[in-house]
Amino acid sequence: MHKPPVVLSIAGSDCSSGAGIQADLKAFSYFGTHGLTAVTCVVAETPNEVISIHPIPPAVLQDQIRILLETYQIKAIKTGMLYSKQHIVAITELLQQQPIPVIVDPVMVASSGAHLLKDDAVESYVSRLLPISQLVTPNLAEASVLLGQDIEQVDQMDAAAQEIGTIYNTSCLIKGGHLPVGNERLDVLWHEGEIHHFSAPTIEIDSTHGTGCTLSAAITANIGRGLSIPEAIQTSKYWVHSAISESFKFSSPDGEQVQALNQLSPGSLKL
Repeated sequence: MHKPPVVLSIAGSDCSSGAGIQADLKAFSYFGTHGLTAVTCVVAETPNEVISIHPIPPAVLQDQIRILLETYQIKAIKTGMLYSKQHIVAITELLQQQPIPVIVDPVMVASSGAHLLKDDAVESYVSRLLPISQLVTPNLAEASVLLGQDIEQVDQMDAAAQEIGTIYNTSCLIKGGHLPVGNERLDVLWHEGEIHHFSAPTIEIDSTHGTGCTLSAAITANIGRGLSIPEAIQTSKYWVHSAISESFKFSSPDGEQVQALNQLSPGSLKL
């Protein structure tokens, strides 16, 4: 019997299932991998708002990760919402000696505008987590924080991806979904000394909640399946674009509209 590759998400829980570990598990399953989770925070949120964040004690987070590392042959690990310096230290203490690709999605601000990372955690990101990663996937705002300068234009993205990748000896994918409106959305990858561009037509929707989590999880699944980083990004980006283009809306009991990605979208999957 074929045994699926095992991949792990270390991230927050989104009770609306649009982002966080719930979105990650959907992506892991779609791409034929067995998904594990280590929960960092429990977040009460919808695509429209975040009302509370409840961090898991770092020792409990370590217990989750430790037992999974001891039990499974994990092929790739994704980190998402980590919340605090203590959470990042707890994670890196266990991962820094592991020969497992680590994909870092530096979740800092929700698409609703809520801050998801304590101020003291940024220094731990740059000093502890990024140096042990194989790929980091910041959006423009997150790249700006990591570099200490505003990254807001297409012509800044190549240099920014190269700078982040060079500083931390990792591959860097800068996501351009928050670029000024245009016909194309560009993501830029710095990988093994070369720049790669990935573009897709702009889709205008009310909410992009969960797109970053879903993309990084899909990339993690595809790396776990044995694809190279550029191949994993290309396959994953096409699928997420399909999920956005086929997204749908739910109506709340009082008639408010809630947008959700269609994470069952067929994309271009070839297992």
